[in-house]
Amino acid sequence: MNEAEFISSLRALASHRAARGLEDDAAVLWFGGESLVLTHDTLVDGVHILEGQDPADIAWKLVAVNLSDLAAKGAEPVGVLISHMLGMDDHRFVAGLDEILNAFDVPLLGGDTVRAEGRRVWGCTAIGRATHTPVPSRSGATPGDVVYLGGRIGMALLGYEAMRDDTDGDDRAYRRPVPQLELGQALAPHVSAMMDVSDGLLLDASRIAAASKVTLALDQARIAPLAPEGRLDDATRWGDDYVLLCTGPEGLASEYAVTAIGEVRDQSADPVLLDGVPPSGSLGYTH
Repeated sequence: MNEAEFISSLRALASHRAARGLEDDAAVLWFGGESLVLTHDTLVDGVHILEGQDPADIAWKLVAVNLSDLAAKGAEPVGVLISHMLGMDDHRFVAGLDEILNAFDVPLLGGDTVRAEGRRVWGCTAIGRATHTPVPSRSGATPGDVVYLGGRIGMALLGYEAMRDDTDGDDRAYRRPVPQLELGQALAPHVSAMMDVSDGLLLDASRIAAASKVTLALDQARIAPLAPEGRLDDATRWGDDYVLLCTGPEGLASEYAVTAIGEVRDQSADPVLLDGVPPSGSLGYTH
C-alpha cells in the first residue's frame, strides 16, 4: 500500500465528524464550548531529516511541522505531547525542544520515550484552540476564489542541498521551519479553504482541489518571485516549505502577507493547472 491507499483504507474507521473524513490537516473536536484542533506528525531519521543531524534541530522541526498544521486551521497552540526514541545526544534534543517551546509559548504536556534498534523515530501531537468558527478546511474552495500563498517556496530545498553537500548555503529553512501561526489566525475568518504546504505546492494544491471538487489554476509568473531563481519547477514539487496555501476573495493580498498565485475554477479532469496545462510527472512528495 502507498500512503494514499492506506489512508483510504482507514476512512471507514474514522467516522466521527471530528476526523473530517481524514481529508484535512487536523481533527477538529467540539469540546466544552470550544473547537479543539488536534494533529500528529512523525519524523524518521534519514527520511524527513538527514542522518546525523543535530537533535536540537530535529526537536525544533518536529514541533514546528505540527504547529504549522495548527496554523492552517487558524488555531492557537494549547500544548504538545512528544514521543522520543532514546539514543545519542538526547540532551541536544531537550535543548532544541526548549528553544521552540519558548519561541512559540507552547507548553509541553507529556509524551513517551522508547529505546530500540534501527532508525530513530520521533512523534508529536499538537493540541490547539480554534480562534474562528467555522474552522478552515481544505474543502471550501469555490470557483471564482483567488489562490494565495503565504510565503516563499523552495528555501528548504536549498537548505537541504546545503546540508547534504556540506556547503555554506543558508540551511535554516530546512533545519528550523517557522510555522505561520499569526498569519493563519488572521486569515481564518476570511478564507474558504486553507492548508500548509508540506509535500509540495502542486501536490497540496491538488489536495485542496480534490477536497473542494474544483480545479486550482496556478500562474507560474506569479509563483516565480517566491521561488529560488532557476529552480521554479523543483520548488513547486519539493515541499517542506510550511507556508500557508489558501483560497478566498479578491483583495486578501492587500491586507495580509499573502501573494495571489492563481484562481479557483470549476472542476475539470485535472485538479491543478499550471499556466492552463496540467503539470506532468510527480506533483510532490509521497510515501
